[in-house]
Amino acid sequence: MTTANNANSTSNSVNTLARQLVQDIVPYASARSSMSGGAVWLNANENALAPAYQLDDCFNRYPSCQPKAVIDAYAAYAGLTPEQVLVSRGADEGIELLIRSFCEPKQDSITICPPTYGMYAISAESNQTAVTKVLLKDSERLDLPGIFATKPKLVFICSPNNPTGDLIPREDIIAVLEHFTDKALVVVDEAYIEFAPTASVVPLLSRYPHLVVLRTLSKAFGLAGLRCGFTLASADIINALKKMIAPYPIAEPVAQIAAQALSAKGIAQMQQSVAIINQLRNDFSTFVSQLPGIVKIWPSNANYVLLQVSNAADCVQALIGEGILIRNQSSQLGLTEVVRVSIGNPDEMQRLQQAMLTYFSMNKRASA
Repeated sequence: MTTANNANSTSNSVNTLARQLVQDIVPYASARSSMSGGAVWLNANENALAPAYQLDDCFNRYPSCQPKAVIDAYAAYAGLTPEQVLVSRGADEGIELLIRSFCEPKQDSITICPPTYGMYAISAESNQTAVTKVLLKDSERLDLPGIFATKPKLVFICSPNNPTGDLIPREDIIAVLEHFTDKALVVVDEAYIEFAPTASVVPLLSRYPHLVVLRTLSKAFGLAGLRCGFTLASADIINALKKMIAPYPIAEPVAQIAAQALSAKGIAQMQQSVAIINQLRNDFSTFVSQLPGIVKIWPSNANYVLLQVSNAADCVQALIGEGILIRNQSSQLGLTEVVRVSIGNPDEMQRLQQAMLTYFSMNKRASA
């Protein structure tokens, strides 16, 4: 038997040893994993206006599970007490912890509202928790009767929603909170809230002890590579999550940079970046509204814009040919032929607009 055959035999043996759930699950396809070259990355909702930070080189000790400087700084930023804040490896770990802490495998379920962020379902499935999907109305508004008909342990609401960029109306979120009092936790994912800060539901935490808010430093703070997120909730919920979290969830360099990002200087820098990105986003939306072949533009409150086009795959491929990566989101429930465009820096957006102008103008001539 050749070495290659030995390797294949070993691989097959390992695969059969894996849990059936692991064999069956379809993993989340991140924007980074699906990238194929390109010089302009506008497919992962990253902040192209990257900040710079300094590190102290003292890494011989294990880090704190919940670094006080980071917890205190985020609590002050969010207007909460430190007891209401948990830091984790991105908001993704917060999602995982909530499901592991509050859902009994093979018994409980979560409710999600597609089109929305894919990791809610993936985390639930990997923890043997059923997923009930209640589609957004017109891919924008909550279907309240549909949500109220479900019996979950957790309800996930993304606002601003990924990939549409819509804000879920506060009155809809309050209606969900009222309905699920003493029945389920309502988790509002605010990964992009810095782009529309007045829409945050954090002030509702004092009224609704079953409300949970997810946050991150990946987007507006420009620290996607840091993998640092936060769960904001009542002290009782935070304490439950602490029982399930790893002993060292974030590395010491991550803690150092997060504390700097949450300083007064870091927050001011973030807010300046947000102002630039919001203006670039608005300018881009105006630009694409004048292009032939754009079927729909979703009004965005985040650092990306969702567009419906005649042929999403062809559009994505054409831009790849120009070294520009955007993301095809047509596989999302409730959406067809859509692409999501992250907002880059001014030079990147100028390059994108020229490439899109060429592509859509050529398509118009071809169909004439």
